Amino acid sequence: MNDSFFRKIYNHPAISEKDLKAILSAHRQITFKKHDIILHEGSISNAYYLIEVGMFRSYLIDYSGNEITTGFFVSDDILIEVASLFLRIHSQETIQALSDGVVWEIDFNAFQNLYHNISGFTEWGRTWMTNQLFEAKNRAVKMHTQNASQRYLELINDKPEIIKGAPLKYIATYLGITDTSLSRIRKEILHQG
Repeated sequence: MNDSFFRKIYNHPAISEKDLKAILSAHRQITFKKHDIILHEGSISNAYYLIEVGMFRSYLIDYSGNEITTGFFVSDDILIEVASLFLRIHSQETIQALSDGVVWEIDFNAFQNLYHNISGFTEWGRTWMTNQLFEAKNRAVKMHTQNASQRYLELINDKPEIIKGAPLKYIATYLGITDTSLSRIRKEILHQG
């Protein structure tokens, strides 16, 4: 078990060395193969995962029956369906591996135990959730205030591994555009560079 990997994710001044050891021991390593489904739409999530290696996506089926990518997750991210896990409701999304992956799972009961017994973990959880709410709001605003080219360039800067490793059709739906529009944007950016 690589302590530095966990330290990077559970980076909070209120987490002591002793606390970190307890947190680490609550995780177990799991591997996924490309195309594996980690969470099915309609089921309740019972864990979250720290991604050591790999790329994953969340998606849903829209009102017209189209598959829409709602999120990408890569190394050092937390792979989670927050509403299903914490509200104990059926997921509206499916989570799928886009590559082979190595993750560290913590199940809901172990999380609850840590959350109620380690104050540093509780503080880390609050901070993490606040950041997630900010990111979700920021993404929603940018979908209305940035054009598709700007959103694509931002994705290149923020998560270049997605541009390199995810199928274009998934990137297009994540950006809220068609495959054809994404191809045009990519050509325009190549010609500018």
